[in-house]
Amino acid sequence: MIRLNQLVATYTTVRGTVKAVDGVDLEIPSGNIVGIAGESGCGKTTLLKVIYGDLVYPLALDSGGVDYVFADDDRQEVTTETIQQYWFKRISYIPQSSMSSLNPVVKIRKQFVDFLEPKANKEETLDRVRQFIRQLDLPAEALDSYPHQLSGGMRQRMMVALATFFQPDIILADEPTTALDVVVQKGILLLLVRLQRQMQNTVLFVSHDMGVHYQISHRMLIMYAAKAVEFGESAEVFSAPLHPYTRMLIDSLPNIGDDHMRQGVSGRPPSLWDDLRGCRFAARCPLATQRCRDEEPAFIEHRPNHFAACHYAGDELPKVEPSA
Repeated sequence: MIRLNQLVATYTTVRGTVKAVDGVDLEIPSGNIVGIAGESGCGKTTLLKVIYGDLVYPLALDSGGVDYVFADDDRQEVTTETIQQYWFKRISYIPQSSMSSLNPVVKIRKQFVDFLEPKANKEETLDRVRQFIRQLDLPAEALDSYPHQLSGGMRQRMMVALATFFQPDIILADEPTTALDVVVQKGILLLLVRLQRQMQNTVLFVSHDMGVHYQISHRMLIMYAAKAVEFGESAEVFSAPLHPYTRMLIDSLPNIGDDHMRQGVSGRPPSLWDDLRGCRFAARCPLATQRCRDEEPAFIEHRPNHFAACHYAGDELPKVEPSA
């Protein structure tokens, strides 16, 4: 479905250009929910923007590209440069904040109409929209509301409705439950899972919450300092992670009935402005050796369909006692 070919994406700043995605190279299969996790600033949102073709200054694609193979026509050549013409029809985007994404001075009905084909019968299509949003537990009357007249949960469901109405092959969801309470979050997540099962499409889902990824993702992509460091089936990533960073993220999760203190990942990611050599996680890794500091590990397949970028992938982490 999606092939990422040595992607390098940069932002232009007053200090120059900085690589926000650096050499990501992998294949994302169709019909999966792929969770993307990692600390803030690791490149998750930038990766989604590149896949969506939202290359607006100061973001630029420095090298590499994205190849898309849609379900009904594997001969159709679609690239990063041409994907814009398929927005919402074949590929759609659910941003973090519904309030800043919906036009505050335009009713929801008009925002749906703006996505229609010019020759489409607007009344017939709006009837379909009403039927569709009812399936998402939204009242049809909500179409006649302005965004500020809806609750946060209803606005986010409207964003999901806009992104899924045309049943796109690919949905990119960038922390779609940010700033929502846990009950509303659960409703949005269950809605996304239900729609993915109905449409059998591919969903790339960004979240900091590893517990959410464990519940809904089929595959996991772990990013660190603009690099992909692990990719595999979620069950195996959680049960037998290969990269020390992934293991430390998982070990920081609380478990029901376990009252032991959890150890977070100490330190902080390196600045992308620095001259980065070797493994970018070496300064925080308990397994790091001089080889890690000098030689960048290759992102390779260590187990069937399980990739990692680590010289010591799968080695046992030393026991680290939590601080008082």
